[in-house]
Amino acid sequence: MKVSVVFSVVMVGIMTSSLLPTCEAQGWEAVAAAVAEKIAGLWVNDHMVFLGHTCQYSVTPRIKKLELWFKGRMWCPGWTAIRGEADTRSRSGVVTKTTQDFVRKAFESGIVTEAQAKAWLNSK
Repeated sequence: MKVSVVFSVVMVGIMTSSLLPTCEAQGWEAVAAAVAEKIAGLWVNDHMVFLGHTCQYSVTPRIKKLELWFKGRMWCPGWTAIRGEADTRSRSGVVTKTTQDFVRKAFESGIVTEAQAKAWLNSK
C-alpha cells in the first residue's frame, strides 16, 4: 500500500473524528466503525449511461497540502478512449466536473455533437 494512501486514510480519520458526537457510553468499537464508514464512503466506483453508452467513473480522495481533495475519472469502454478527469475539493461536485471534462473532450474530437448533448441534457 502506498504511503500516500495510508497517510490519506489517517488524515481523513483524524478530520472526521471531530464530526462524531461524543457520548460516555460509546465504546471504541462504535467510534472505529463510524470512522471506517466515513472513510470507505469517500471512494466511489460506479457507472452511468451517457448517450446510450455505459460509462464508468471513479472518485478517489487524496490529501493535497493538508487538505482533502477528490480526483474524478470517467471513461466509456467500447466507445472511445477519451477520459474525463477533474480535481476538486468538492466531494459532491467532482463527478459533475469530471463529466464536463469528458463531454468537452468528446465534443472537441467530434464524437458528440452539440445537438446530441442538448438532447441528453433535456432528457434528464
